Amino acid sequence: MARFDLVVVVASLGGLNAISAVLTELPAAFPVSLVVVQHGRRSNAPDRLSCLLQRSTTLPVRTARSGLQVDAPGITVIPGGAAATIDEMRQLCIIDDDGLHGGDALLSSAAAALGSAVIGVVLTGMLRDGTTGVRAVKRHGGRVLAQDPVTARAAGMPSSAIATGCVDFVLPLHRIAAALVALTMAPGAAELFTVPTPPWASLHA
Repeated sequence: MARFDLVVVVASLGGLNAISAVLTELPAAFPVSLVVVQHGRRSNAPDRLSCLLQRSTTLPVRTARSGLQVDAPGITVIPGGAAATIDEMRQLCIIDDDGLHGGDALLSSAAAALGSAVIGVVLTGMLRDGTTGVRAVKRHGGRVLAQDPVTARAAGMPSSAIATGCVDFVLPLHRIAAALVALTMAPGAAELFTVPTPPWASLHA
């Protein structure tokens, strides 16, 4: 059985290009569902980001709605101006929000619902969204990847996540898809690439 059931990707400033770069490198047979949070304003075209990301991947892309199962195949995109949480039945709950803490809400609830079966990915963005969420993922036994801040348009979000000590792998953008493929598709890779939590890590906010 697959070691992981869900990948949560969080991004803000510069995120469209960064997320597209990751999705482009994922194979059509990628076995794990992804949920994407890209900070943005609410608009009259809630499917716009889904349509843009569909251009970068052969995996199916859909816009999130309340009640949708997060383990549906392909990629689920949280619409701009909204946040989402995952309940114990692995269903999404969409709420109105400014979106600035959408990554924390989704990562934390994913960790609570799916435990060690979650991979969190923090990409480019300003401020600190994702920092509380990666602590939750690591606390529940999941894995965390962060974009190397040097390769990010905005270094704030990945830098803040890295500072917690809860990030397993800090990778340049062009290596993140390969890491996801290895962790989810290579037999034994999830156990082989286990990174001990450093003693100074901050697992709680």
